[in-house]
Amino acid sequence: YLMKYFEKQAQAQKNRVMVLVLKAVQCCIWCFEKCIKFLNKNAYIQTALLGTNFCVSAKKAFYLILRNVLRFGTMAVLGDVIEAIGFFSIVTGTGCIGYMLMRLMHPDVSPFVPLVVMLAVAYIVARLYMCVFGLAVDTCLQCFLAVEEMGTGGDYIPELLKSFISDNNRQIEGGKD
Repeated sequence: YLMKYFEKQAQAQKNRVMVLVLKAVQCCIWCFEKCIKFLNKNAYIQTALLGTNFCVSAKKAFYLILRNVLRFGTMAVLGDVIEAIGFFSIVTGTGCIGYMLMRLMHPDVSPFVPLVVMLAVAYIVARLYMCVFGLAVDTCLQCFLAVEEMGTGGDYIPELLKSFISDNNRQIEGGKD
């Protein structure tokens, strides 16, 4: 907000260079904030998984992400697509079911206002649910990578996932030769 205030002041003084500089600074601050939030979330996941303090967990999460940047990128894109589909499904499903129920229960009343309220509640529920879903996906990915890097947990990995990992590792090793 402070940068927006400075930008408004520069616009009032007709200082176009300062306006552009402040917009660039706002962009850098926005990017920095997004990176810190991402790292913070992954550090908390590492803290929960390994029981280390926050700073150590943040370092481990950062290096885990660096070592597996393609996997994290792929999971981020897939997770975003699945979250969008889930969000859309929750809201539209609630809206359709709410409309049908309103028409069946009260055919003489306009369903507009109750439907708007239902959609608002569905929006909030969908946001909350998909936020938890996204965190669960990130946690599962970090658990999977931690077990894979430590070379432990053979008893805890499902057979299909074990075969997928071993096939994937053979393909990667075959591509390096």
